[in-house]
Amino acid sequence: MHELGITRNIVSIVAEAAGSNPVARVSVKIGEFSAVLPDALHFCFDSCTHGTVLERATLEIINVPGRLACSDCGFEFGSSTPFGRCQCGSRNLRCVAGDELLVHEMELQ
Repeated sequence: MHELGITRNIVSIVAEAAGSNPVARVSVKIGEFSAVLPDALHFCFDSCTHGTVLERATLEIINVPGRLACSDCGFEFGSSTPFGRCQCGSRNLRCVAGDELLVHEMELQ
């Protein structure tokens, strides 16, 4: 479960930014293509925040849908996988959204 390591990193990043201020809420953006399971992140959050300034914080997850753009014709479209075929037939696609894993914001008490 790589979500445990990811959660530890999120807690570390937020704790460093918060200093000694207690954190009330952490918002994280997780892209559909990121291979991170939001439920597993929630599961790990309580144990990773114990004894830190995030101990009473809530975790908010913002799911970012996958979007691809065709490098040949420029068409942009939603996708549940990071690969596929454009309506023009090209497989020359690039990800424009959905691979994020970002600490979006935090709210201090």
